[in-house]
Amino acid sequence: MKATLLYSLKFLAIIILLNAISFGYYHRFDLTQDKRYSLTPITKNLINSLHKSLTITVYLKGDFPLEFKRLQTETQQLLQEFSSQNNKISFRFIDPLSHKSIGQDLIKKGLQPSKLTVQENGEISEKVIFPWAIISYNGKKEKVNLLSNTQSNSQAQQITEAISKLEYAFADAFSKVTTSKKQSIAVLKGNGELQDIYLDSFLRSLVGSYNLAPFTLDSVAKNPQRTLEQLQKFDLAIIAKPTEEFTEAEKFVLDQYIMHQGKTLWLVDNVQADLDSLTKQQGEMLAYPRDLNLTDLLFSYGVRLSYDLVEDLYSAKIRLASGIIGNKTQYQNFNWPYFPLITSKNKHLITNQIAPVQLKFSTAIDTLKNDISKTVLLQSSLLGKKTGTPRLINLNEINTIDEATYNNGSQILGVLLEGKFKSAYKGRVKPFDFSDTKETSLANAMVIISDGDIIANQVYQNKPVDLNTNYLTGEHFGNKDFLRNTVDYMLNDKALLNLRSKTLQLRFLDKNKVIKETLFWQLLNIVLPLIILALFGFGFNFYRKLRYSKAINISKTRTKK
Repeated sequence: MKATLLYSLKFLAIIILLNAISFGYYHRFDLTQDKRYSLTPITKNLINSLHKSLTITVYLKGDFPLEFKRLQTETQQLLQEFSSQNNKISFRFIDPLSHKSIGQDLIKKGLQPSKLTVQENGEISEKVIFPWAIISYNGKKEKVNLLSNTQSNSQAQQITEAISKLEYAFADAFSKVTTSKKQSIAVLKGNGELQDIYLDSFLRSLVGSYNLAPFTLDSVAKNPQRTLEQLQKFDLAIIAKPTEEFTEAEKFVLDQYIMHQGKTLWLVDNVQADLDSLTKQQGEMLAYPRDLNLTDLLFSYGVRLSYDLVEDLYSAKIRLASGIIGNKTQYQNFNWPYFPLITSKNKHLITNQIAPVQLKFSTAIDTLKNDISKTVLLQSSLLGKKTGTPRLINLNEINTIDEATYNNGSQILGVLLEGKFKSAYKGRVKPFDFSDTKETSLANAMVIISDGDIIANQVYQNKPVDLNTNYLTGEHFGNKDFLRNTVDYMLNDKALLNLRSKTLQLRFLDKNKVIKETLFWQLLNIVLPLIILALFGFGFNFYRKLRYSKAINISKTRTKK
């Protein structure tokens, strides 16, 4: 008896000890195929670098449809994983609709709500949610969008993509609030580049991760040495749709900037053509070559921009007046082959898992053989063709498209160059001498895209529109994501890019099938177990009676003997 009691006490003590340990130690065993609950090394490093308290306030709480409950649950589980890695991380969930003032305050901070279309019991209704979180650390605050904008055909697919990007969204925010020194980006001015209002959407996506500043090459004529020294303070230079010719002195400054490890993002229109001119000039315009004096510079790096416009049957739309009913003008969307819609087929970090990229009046790019590694990032579909310039472009071409002529195949429209670049002025007379002129760079990178409008957002009522959205046609694109990936890649943020490409395979129920088969599955899950239980009870009782009868018969037989 004493031995049994002692054994029971030992067992109880072990159970209590294990429970006590479990309170102080949290761990999940990830048995999922896609390692959904395993943090990547970059995320762990960011979390472990936190030396002060970090607070995460999540506003994804309330009465949601089932899919958004899944997003809420996945977010909570991810934050628990963060907290288990570093106990300085704390989080809380708040229902923004519990008090009117909370929602109004969030909107003032730029955290716009999302409207959901909810289908329940065959009825459709709308609900409002705030899919946002705010991270507070060391006096800094960073917003986290839990529901990234996508081109998903359904809410279920949108939630799948949002859950896939949860870890990246938080890791990116951790990086922003913990980074003390940011890399710098120069936005070149002075050669007719795009105005700030057309760059607003993209540049805002870089704020928080990088330091941004305009930079002009106008001072090259007076003091080229000082201009180069100032430009070298920037890690990357963006040349967005220049329209004025570069002088040899300006080109030499850019060349030496590249030789001294400066990264460059070239967004170049080699042909003068734009939709505004086409619509204002009675539906017709002359597209003609634009001489920017950059041909020899880019040629030396291994790329040649042609003057041939690329048309593609797989294209974005333009909105045009189609008639008048009463006193109102009617509008219609038409496919416009001069606006190629690029869907990348490669798995490069820059292009992986982004929506199609829209280009406007882009020209073909030829790559040349040299020691530079070239990766095609953007190219037209197989249903494309090249059109020489100068030429007249007329809106009536929409009605006269001959699909048989689109047989030139894919054309390169954007390329990544990586390697040791040779100076365009090697063996040539230089405009002037620098104190540290180099003829070959160390390992470097640049991206060249034959369209300046890839970065240009629309403007509506003097306000910039999101770069990924065409407010006239309602289409959504991946321009901003592509350009952001490009910048991150060249500035060596490849770990976060890998994380952004992480995918999950989530299984969602078919709503229409659920509605049709609800009664069947309710009966199956409620009635069938009762029937099985009844059959088991009947069978068990029958078995007991049978055994009891046999026992009685045996007893009677023994008595008679």
